[in-house]
Amino acid sequence: MDQMTVNQPLDSFTLCPKFEQTFSILGKKWNGLIIEVLLNEGTLRFKDIVTNVPKCSDRVLVERLKELEQDGIIARNTYAKSGKVDYSLTDKGLELRSVMDAVHSWGDKWFA
Repeated sequence: MDQMTVNQPLDSFTLCPKFEQTFSILGKKWNGLIIEVLLNEGTLRFKDIVTNVPKCSDRVLVERLKELEQDGIIARNTYAKSGKVDYSLTDKGLELRSVMDAVHSWGDKWFA
């Protein structure tokens, strides 16, 4: 590689908008952990998500759950008779399993 190639400006480089959108979801603090918990535990009530993501405040967790719902990653299920509410991954959310598995593999390799 010559010196000109190494120092070329990245002016012509642009990220794929879909890639940016994906990382805006997965890169937001707590989202990965919320998704991981739902992948491993299945449908959960709010209190159970709180137990599994204990360092996230209730306010932030509510905010993240709403955002993930708007993004089509999770579904908020309300049961009329009991008033019970729980959260589950949608098909779109379930398809993140391979992504999360790859993150685990990378972490296992590079972090002691």
